[in-house]
Amino acid sequence: MAYEEDGIAPFSFATAGEIRFGRGTAQGAAEAAAWFGQQVVLVHGRDPQRANWLRAALDTEGLDVTAIACPGEPDLAILETALEAARSAQPASIVALGGGSAIDLAKALAGLVPAAGPVLDHLEVVGKGLPLTEDPLPLLALPTTSGTGSEVTRNAVIGVPEHKRKVSLRDGRLLPRIAIIDPALTDGCPRDVTLASGLDALTQTIEPWLSKRSNPMTDALCSQAIPMALDALPRLMSLPTLPEAAPNAAGSAWGLDARRARDAMSWVGLAGGLALANAGLGAVHGLAGVIGGVTGAAHGAICGALLPHVLAANRAALDPLSQAGRRLATLDTLLGRAFGASGDTANVGFDALERWSQTSGLPRLSALGLSVIDHAKVAHAAGASSSMKSNPVALSPIELSGILARAG
Repeated sequence: MAYEEDGIAPFSFATAGEIRFGRGTAQGAAEAAAWFGQQVVLVHGRDPQRANWLRAALDTEGLDVTAIACPGEPDLAILETALEAARSAQPASIVALGGGSAIDLAKALAGLVPAAGPVLDHLEVVGKGLPLTEDPLPLLALPTTSGTGSEVTRNAVIGVPEHKRKVSLRDGRLLPRIAIIDPALTDGCPRDVTLASGLDALTQTIEPWLSKRSNPMTDALCSQAIPMALDALPRLMSLPTLPEAAPNAAGSAWGLDARRARDAMSWVGLAGGLALANAGLGAVHGLAGVIGGVTGAAHGAICGALLPHVLAANRAALDPLSQAGRRLATLDTLLGRAFGASGDTANVGFDALERWSQTSGLPRLSALGLSVIDHAKVAHAAGASSSMKSNPVALSPIELSGILARAG
């Protein structure tokens, strides 16, 4: 942990060059992009119409825009096709508008457009994992979901179907130059995406808080963001979805409450990204990266299905008087309060989280495509993942298989 007998252990903290947070901040994105030069590559999600407002703003600034769609979680083929188009445009900067998938693709393009070698030279696990040969292009990231934190992290997650893995392109210089977190961009987010991305955001504040690499700055972020998520996410899931057409309109009482909850979850997503980039993650993400490669299922949904079972397994394996053990006991209590559970039974809060998630529509791992026959293989592969190194306790392949069975 970050605390030693004689004081606080040394640590470092790195993030995006500038963070802009709050409703209305997205309106300055085009002007900021113009600082870097005339040619811009705009990476957006699968629906180009959702990016029309930003495309128009970039045109108004007199910029030459090449738009690239990210049709889903990026894989090697999507990246290579996008990279060819981006290099042809000779951009001065990359602008990303979308969920974690679009931002990850944009981040990879920012790093690889100036690079000379093939993509696999720089991918971890299935490639050589070499550092980038040139400085990445300036990247502006505007998330439209609250969960991945990709706008303030230094890696891009890329699927490699040939190996049935999701791996990272990782370099400290991949941190975006400007991260613009405007909660209005998340208004109207579909319920299933709200749930999955919200549980991902919750996971990404919990795992760094429990991490072996936690430090006072990440602790400050997570200890504030966890209870905020446990208040805002259930409120969002109990309210009608705020219409996309009215992100700035004066709405009814439920509309105001929804906007407040969206604002809170946007902050939780940002806090999780800041924390994970500087303290690491844990077994949820160690397993999720492998499961995503095997099944192609949405990352946030996988994390949500795994979270209560990983928490219980960590608690069973830890000394209850250790820092992580005490924090897990606190989490159990917080989760119980948030999801209406009571009693002195260990893991009552973890169980309540699982029940609430399923009642809210979160699929189990089997419904996400993970077969029982793959459990042992997934557990073995996950044990070697980078996220697993930060888990507060080493979990054996048998313990990891047990988590998959209980989450299945």
